[in-house]
Amino acid sequence: MRKFSAAIFFLLLVSTAKAQWRQISTQSEASPLRGLEHRYIVVEDSAAGDRASLEFAIFSTKSCRLRVIDQPSEPRQDLEEVMSRGNFLAAVNGGYFDPDYKPIGLLIFDGTIIAPLQKARLLSGVLSALAKKVQISRVAEFSMTQKPEAAVESGPMLVDLGKSVRGLESTRAARRTFAAVGAGDKAALGFCSDATLADLSSILAATLTSDFKIQRALNLDGGSSSAFWFKRANGSAFSIAEEKPVRDFVAIVPR
Repeated sequence: MRKFSAAIFFLLLVSTAKAQWRQISTQSEASPLRGLEHRYIVVEDSAAGDRASLEFAIFSTKSCRLRVIDQPSEPRQDLEEVMSRGNFLAAVNGGYFDPDYKPIGLLIFDGTIIAPLQKARLLSGVLSALAKKVQISRVAEFSMTQKPEAAVESGPMLVDLGKSVRGLESTRAARRTFAAVGAGDKAALGFCSDATLADLSSILAATLTSDFKIQRALNLDGGSSSAFWFKRANGSAFSIAEEKPVRDFVAIVPR
């Protein structure tokens, strides 16, 4: 059962051309490691009455780091199965892949380049884990000279410089997975119930909580690939399963 946080009714107004969103509740629960928590946030379009829910694994890069989990060959296991085998704290599915499960865009696993950087309209950003930080870069900004330990190229960019990105698709709602970085040492992996990319961008650009203002957010592979997993403080897990096998995952592990 989720535990309610002390701050439960923050007001959130997110304006788009077609929707006016407000945050109606937030809940949180701890993990086995200090510096990582699970937050569940519900927002509502006050005009249409539609709702979206978001799962966040918010962590400090001082105590946690990101690791890519690659599944190059069959049988490809689901997220919950993979997470049960190691010292993992939270995870989501990773980047795009083709029908033969070959990665689309840059994929770096334990410092090794599995697939190269690509230039494509959809692939606008790179989530990467360096020795002491996690960052989201636009493709033109990304450099291998930083020697990332893990990286996933994906897109589109949802939030940049703390603001929603304009021109995103606004008609097709689907499950979404994303990564986000904030000021200081805060970062997050997340999952959203059915939402358009434009609406998710607007929601994430708003101040969801007083201690985590998103500066950049990157969309990961969504739809039937979307998955979320979080290890609770008591050792049990909260999990939302993907609907089909995926090539790779992005996990949070202790430093």
